[in-house]
Amino acid sequence: MRTYAAVDLGASSGRVMTGRVGQDVLELSEAHRFPNRPVRTPEGLRWDILALYAGVLEGLRAAGAVDSVGIDSWAVDFGLLDADGALLGNPVHYRDSRTEGVAQKVWATVPAAELYAATGLQYAPFNTLYQLAAARGTAQFAHARRLLLIPDLLTYWLTGEQGTELTNASTTQLLDPRTRAWSHDVAARLGIDLGLFAPLRRPGDPAGALRPEVLEQTGLHGPVPVTTVASHDTASAVAAVPAEGERFAYICTGTWSLAGLELDAPVLTEDSRAANFTNELGIDGTVRYLRNIMGLWLLQECLREWGEPDLGELLRQAAEVPALRSVVDAQDAAFLAPGRMPERIAAACRSTGQPVPATPAEVTRCVLDSLALAHRRALADAQRLTDRPVDVVHIVGGGTRNALLCQLTADACGLPVVAGPAEAAALGNVLVQARAHGLVGDRADMRRLLARTQPLTRYAPRGDAAAWRAAEDRLAAAVP
Repeated sequence: MRTYAAVDLGASSGRVMTGRVGQDVLELSEAHRFPNRPVRTPEGLRWDILALYAGVLEGLRAAGAVDSVGIDSWAVDFGLLDADGALLGNPVHYRDSRTEGVAQKVWATVPAAELYAATGLQYAPFNTLYQLAAARGTAQFAHARRLLLIPDLLTYWLTGEQGTELTNASTTQLLDPRTRAWSHDVAARLGIDLGLFAPLRRPGDPAGALRPEVLEQTGLHGPVPVTTVASHDTASAVAAVPAEGERFAYICTGTWSLAGLELDAPVLTEDSRAANFTNELGIDGTVRYLRNIMGLWLLQECLREWGEPDLGELLRQAAEVPALRSVVDAQDAAFLAPGRMPERIAAACRSTGQPVPATPAEVTRCVLDSLALAHRRALADAQRLTDRPVDVVHIVGGGTRNALLCQLTADACGLPVVAGPAEAAALGNVLVQARAHGLVGDRADMRRLLARTQPLTRYAPRGDAAAWRAAEDRLAAAVP
């Protein structure tokens, strides 16, 4: 039996979880949870990286003796270091407006179709590539000598060693998913110095050991190794999908919904680009072929505007609202920025001639119906583009606690849904550490252990399939 600390940082909160792994044992407990509150400065929206690091240290102290530490987080964002290894300002938040209009400038040098064929990344305005293009010409960027993605930055502060983890690197739009190495051609054409990046690491690689100062701050006794995990939280979550065989789809739910398939090779066709699917890397040479959907961010922002009402009661009321009365495009960039979300949802319904949701319950039902519809469209497109049918949908992450969303997804997709585990990213983090230390076997062995030890809830599809098709057609007709 061994114990591992999984540092799992999401867009709205961070947590340090402890996982115990042994023969037919996989137990997870929360050592410490802390908020992740971005800060709007005169320069724009920034991550409070120092508060996050303090939360990590406090969490490691609460975790107690562990055999290893691993870190995963959201993707695309980064910190810049100077020649002395000091951080040059707080990392920019991906929802910051600095990348508005930048993609079009990049495409003037490397057309969008060529960029997709080389990197397999869907268009998102906040991709690391566009952030770098936006940063060019700033004094901060001129002084930068190293770029570390968020989990790599925290690993550096814990260990003093620098690296770039592969699954997260695959979200930068600078990596070739076929070779699993940097795309030197894209970088050269855009004038990006790949020497900014530390050497690539793969999940399972050693990433150093906690520095003496960190041991003193956390009360741990060294040496405590840090293990490279699938540091993009979605890659860790997909590693923790408790599936059998290959005929499954997954939806990683939380602030975002990431809906797709696990493949052996990327899909780089023009049809795939037009459908806005991304090819991100997973463990064991796999590709996470998925579409980014706005996710529960829509509901989170509404709850914030409403003063954080009781979510359970709100969902109960939403379940009584007529289904599919109003739906919006959950991928619309109009919903990306924070603030006034209920107003924006109402405006979207009004502009498409649908009934305008007036109460929190009606808005909530609109959001959940819209997310289920987006899940349906994403998984149908994924199967069409890969010619790979699926028999079951696995939902993992925070959305598994939302029974109404899980049921609506089963109804919309016309497929059974298996929901769980909720803390999939942390479990995937723990399992990669355990595998690096020989406690579990291959990916199938990891998934069998998850299926045996984690609580799962099954939802059978029900309701009127024709109503979902009609809502899909209605939305398609309204969206340019």
